Amino acid sequence: MSSSDKNEIQPYALDKRKVQAAFDHAASRYDEAAVLQHEVGQRVMERLELIKIKPQVIVDIGSGTGRLSSAVAKRYPDSHLYSLDLAAAMLAYARKQPITQPAGFICADAELLPFSDRSVDMIISNVTIQWCINLEQVFNEFRRILKPGGLLMFTTFGPDTLKELRISWQGIDQYNHVNAFFDMHDIGDALRRIGFSDPVMDVENFTLTYQEATTLMRDLKAVGAHNVTEGRPHGLTGKERLQKVIKAYEQFRMDDGLLPATYEVIYGHAWAPLPRNRDDMGDINEDGSVSIPLSRVRRRMGVKK
Repeated sequence: MSSSDKNEIQPYALDKRKVQAAFDHAASRYDEAAVLQHEVGQRVMERLELIKIKPQVIVDIGSGTGRLSSAVAKRYPDSHLYSLDLAAAMLAYARKQPITQPAGFICADAELLPFSDRSVDMIISNVTIQWCINLEQVFNEFRRILKPGGLLMFTTFGPDTLKELRISWQGIDQYNHVNAFFDMHDIGDALRRIGFSDPVMDVENFTLTYQEATTLMRDLKAVGAHNVTEGRPHGLTGKERLQKVIKAYEQFRMDDGLLPATYEVIYGHAWAPLPRNRDDMGDINEDGSVSIPLSRVRRRMGVKK
């Protein structure tokens, strides 16, 4: 990677401490504002209905206030389900909800999961991985903890998300005001590089509408979706600049008088790979490779000791 490439990417690097703080602050108001997130979670549940598995151990990564965890626990009542989130306040709020009955609450980072190798049958993650710094590190961790044949099902936001807001800020200052999002094809390629089997990706666009751009901005803060990139303006947004972006957003006002906010939702699922021949199953190493004893290779080749 050239120095110019690094300079292009660096402004969009995430400040993980800011991510955690934003969601801690948003916990008590999240469910009221997270209409889209809940809708996407329902569609995840519809997709799970099409997959006939009986997982024993499930992890909901980025579980937030626990709504999806609760639905999954009802779908798989005999499983042990763990709700994991980076924000302790989200988990504290989830514990108060009578509908949430997971096996445990875990405050941890998706890029460093506190689970043993090959200990989980299914991972679900709803609009979370866009808040991670290194996509391949996340998928490496997912593959590490999944048992062979385990299922990964996730959603995340794509590059067209909040495109109207991004365009409205262009030309007003030199900072970026909207987080960067992974492209669907890049996500699929990353899954293959990590070694997941049969990745399936698709995308769906949603449009939320608002009377005023300021309402959109308030909703983003309410769900913890702050601009937490390194290239954000470090300081308060001045009233003059805010009025300029509000005026610029008016170019998108539709015939019905409302302002649109686009969300590109990416759905994906894939499987942790199985050995090609289960009789040849050896020890699976940390990097995902398999170590097969020489004696077993000789037996397969018909070589006597």
